[in-house]
Amino acid sequence: MSSEPPPPSQRPTHQSSAGLLDTQQARDRSPSPLRGNAVPSPLPTRRTRTFSATVRASQGPVYKGVCKCFCRSKGHGFITPADGGPDIFLHISDVEGEYVPMEGDEVTYKMCSIPPKNEKLQAVEVVITHLAPGTKHETWSGHVVSS
Repeated sequence: MSSEPPPPSQRPTHQSSAGLLDTQQARDRSPSPLRGNAVPSPLPTRRTRTFSATVRASQGPVYKGVCKCFCRSKGHGFITPADGGPDIFLHISDVEGEYVPMEGDEVTYKMCSIPPKNEKLQAVEVVITHLAPGTKHETWSGHVVSS
């Protein structure tokens, strides 16, 4: 007795609810590139950040910067630090307040390292201190406000 499945010609058929004959082979689907193979994001969001990393970040100094860009649909953006240096990554889950960050908004933030190598930094506890003048700002609920 073999444990291999029978060839397609010997597989049992049954009648579907639409009255058509259906075979097991017809129901087999090719694997989706996202099904079971998706690699989890290495970026620590507020939900996935460890408690110790959150405590370290909250005890750190407050920095100032300007929002370089932010894409609400992608859920991330970048902050240009006021003191110069490389841009800092900003995740949507770390934005405090009611407004969606826009280019030119002045912000304050704290920093947290990004695992696994902890070489790059991510902004956390981001607060918009001054809205960019002359721009329309959107709230998280979708209302548009002119500044």
